[in-house]
Amino acid sequence: MTRHHLTDTETYIWNYINNHFDYVTHLTISELSEILSVSNASVTRTLKKKGYAGFSAFKHEIQSKSRDSLHIIDNQHMTADTKQSIIKNYQEVIRTLNMIDADVLEQAIAAIKKAQRIMIFARGFSEMTGSEMLIKFQLSQKYCELHTDPNIIRPVSKRLKPEDLVVFISLNGETAALVDAAKNCRQNQIKSILISANPSGSLAKFTDYQLFGFKSELSYFPDFEVHSRLPLAILSRIVLDAYAASLKNNRQENGFLY
Repeated sequence: MTRHHLTDTETYIWNYINNHFDYVTHLTISELSEILSVSNASVTRTLKKKGYAGFSAFKHEIQSKSRDSLHIIDNQHMTADTKQSIIKNYQEVIRTLNMIDADVLEQAIAAIKKAQRIMIFARGFSEMTGSEMLIKFQLSQKYCELHTDPNIIRPVSKRLKPEDLVVFISLNGETAALVDAAKNCRQNQIKSILISANPSGSLAKFTDYQLFGFKSELSYFPDFEVHSRLPLAILSRIVLDAYAASLKNNRQENGFLY
């Protein structure tokens, strides 16, 4: 899936929709366009850039699918803000799962199995996802290191060997130290996996296997860079579970049933 950058008008439309989920699902596209003083085509174009077929498809996913699956939001005592936060997380989970490229996932698992060493590079809140991956790779007896300091990430990325594999974890795919490291890996032909929520980010240009999740633009802490890493956590868990399952299957095929 290719995600295009939004114009200022489209960003305005998308932010309004995210901040008024319950209200918007009861409007027609003409009513929404009038409220925002934009054309119907602008609303449709914005939603298509975000992966929806159009306004009707958006309303169906938000209003019908969400309510059918999330019985909790039918609770009459729940505030609109609480419902909105639940739907936001629901959207990130479901759309992240739907964005996974199965072929890329299998290729990434194969690369992990083949690698002698795995280097995880992450910064900020993404470090927590990296820490979980580090521990689980080590528990599976795969040599793994986690680096979070830019002054270490850059030089380490220059000294890697062909049998190494790098996992980049970055929500926006633009973290300077990680981009520099990815360029070093590409130059030295070191294979790499990207776990991100931005297909248009710089890291996507310099990595081999890319797994993208869906990040909602709605944040309850808009003044700080503390956006939820839920999409990254989902992707990393799938990678880890798939890798562990492949190891178990290999042991069973070789006669080691434990």
